[in-house]
Amino acid sequence: MPRGTPILWREPSDIASRNLYLGPGGAAMRPNLRRLTFISEETGGYSRKFRVRDASGREWVAKIGKEAQSETAAVRLLWAIGYVTEINYLAPRVTIPGEGTFENVRFEARPKSIKRLDEWKWEDNPFTGTRAFQGLKVMMALLNNWDMKNSNNKILFVRNGRRGGELQYIISDLGATFGTSGNVPIFWRFTRSRNNPEEYANASFLEDVSDNHVRFHYHGRKSGVLDDVTVTDARWIGRLLSQLSNQQIRDAFRAANYDDDEVRLLTEAVRERINELVNVSREARR
Repeated sequence: MPRGTPILWREPSDIASRNLYLGPGGAAMRPNLRRLTFISEETGGYSRKFRVRDASGREWVAKIGKEAQSETAAVRLLWAIGYVTEINYLAPRVTIPGEGTFENVRFEARPKSIKRLDEWKWEDNPFTGTRAFQGLKVMMALLNNWDMKNSNNKILFVRNGRRGGELQYIISDLGATFGTSGNVPIFWRFTRSRNNPEEYANASFLEDVSDNHVRFHYHGRKSGVLDDVTVTDARWIGRLLSQLSNQQIRDAFRAANYDDDEVRLLTEAVRERINELVNVSREARR
């Protein structure tokens, strides 16, 4: 593996002014969709994906299907509070030559300057025990990301000098979000959904506080990772999230092309979860 400084999170000083509509790539990185060139079909994962080149010569992975919207919004909320993320955008409708015309297509950047390395593990990484890593766990519960498998994590090498660079620890697949992680058991199985605003809004978030630890109503993969989240961890991430305005949260969902009713429902649900985190310490003191 190339030498570099491991990075998971950078302390943000501009949360209240971040543009969640454009996201981590800003206006400069938006794909030029006037002309697309098909390169190949990508394998693996839940969704169908194609590697394409845009009219500016930049390469992207275009994700088709149900996860495109939820992933676009999830990336923006993580980036808003300092986590390193992929760069993505959503196109409401696009034609991929030779493959067809699709609605709600997520474009994820593949810059030639960034080298994609191995996966990183929730159980073993350079950030174990840090506040930022604990906060990332809370964010997975807040987003209802029930697919927390290690293969969805990636290390990106970003060179920043001749002798080294950054090893950015990202979650490379956030499609299984904004649904339910399995709150209702049916036929001895927990049902799960992705990109379902109504089910997300109706799902419980915090379960209780016991011995200074927060229990989440979460039934996804690797749920044990959340067992050591403390009240202080929850309050820390809640304080960061509380700096976001409702308009910023709305913009994250607008960027993912949710309709007006879905934007309202999702924004209210996220704000309610943020408030639960901010107030959890008071519950612990009672």
